Amino acid sequence: MNARRLSAVRQHLAALRLDALLVTFPPHVRYLTGFSGSNACCVVTPRDQSLVTDGRYKIQVQEEVKGFQIFVANGSLFQELRSRRTLPLKGRIGFNPSQIHVAELENLKSLFAGARFVKTRDIVGAVAAVKDEDEVQSIRAAATISDDVFRYILGVVKAGVSELDIAAELVYQHRKRGAEADAFEPIVASGMRGCLPHARAGTKRIKKGELVTLDFGCRLNGYHSDLTRTVAVGKPGPELRKIYQTVKDAQQRAVEAAKGGMKARDLDAVARMRIKKAGFGRYFTHSLGHGLGLQVHEGPRISAQSADRIQPGNVITIEPGVYVPGVGGVRIEDDVVIRKGYAETLTTSPRELIIL
Repeated sequence: MNARRLSAVRQHLAALRLDALLVTFPPHVRYLTGFSGSNACCVVTPRDQSLVTDGRYKIQVQEEVKGFQIFVANGSLFQELRSRRTLPLKGRIGFNPSQIHVAELENLKSLFAGARFVKTRDIVGAVAAVKDEDEVQSIRAAATISDDVFRYILGVVKAGVSELDIAAELVYQHRKRGAEADAFEPIVASGMRGCLPHARAGTKRIKKGELVTLDFGCRLNGYHSDLTRTVAVGKPGPELRKIYQTVKDAQQRAVEAAKGGMKARDLDAVARMRIKKAGFGRYFTHSLGHGLGLQVHEGPRISAQSADRIQPGNVITIEPGVYVPGVGGVRIEDDVVIRKGYAETLTTSPRELIIL
């Protein structure tokens, strides 16, 4: 049990006058309880905390969860909450509307007819966005694996090799180095396919003079890394070199500008302005970055539209990109932890253009 996390959640309960918070989203259940199974929910009240799972996890839950009342349901988890009276039969029960299905909510309202279910903002997500040092170290360890895989993969990327071959090697090398899983399906985009920010690796074979964007990461101890580098196979032409230098400069400026207390949209603007001045503004088509932790994408959102403010303890990605149809694309991404007056970079792979 992590007392700090529960205390922070209870502060939100008090502010919102809630009698309980129902948490159903697996990464948030894990954040509060330590339970890594796929089927569980937990309840936090002003005085106690409990977790319900099913019989598949009877042994696992005892090993992973401490400081919570634990119940193993024979049937429905919500029915177990009702029969154990773990969730108050009356009062105000908070839930995140983006993390529960309509049918589930109707079921809850039927089982707890005397209670009022109150839509809340993402309480656990807001708490989880600020990492403690143990969490930072887990992300750093995952990032170290991905950096090591990048060094290895440089020996694989060459003319004649397919994108799918490289993607498969990325997956295998992460596992070989101890990762639990991929953070997401690796992106390998070469040549003109580089203009697709989220291109799936395909059968295309790499040609001389092309850029290759590699976006990959892993999960370790539940926490994720997310790394992107763009490399050249043979010498690229002047336009591709200009795009690369523009993205590199924009990314470096954003990393240097990032610090606790600044508005997320202001950080996005640092990179976006550099890209715009170089004439590529309309080709930077996504946000600058996102929070990173037990989820690959979590708060805060680093975009021009974001209302978030960056806080010390946030771990975020900084990943500007330029994607020119018919030409190709470049993205460079690092994971950084926000400190009070600066950002500490957790990924260490070279950012200079590598020509293979």
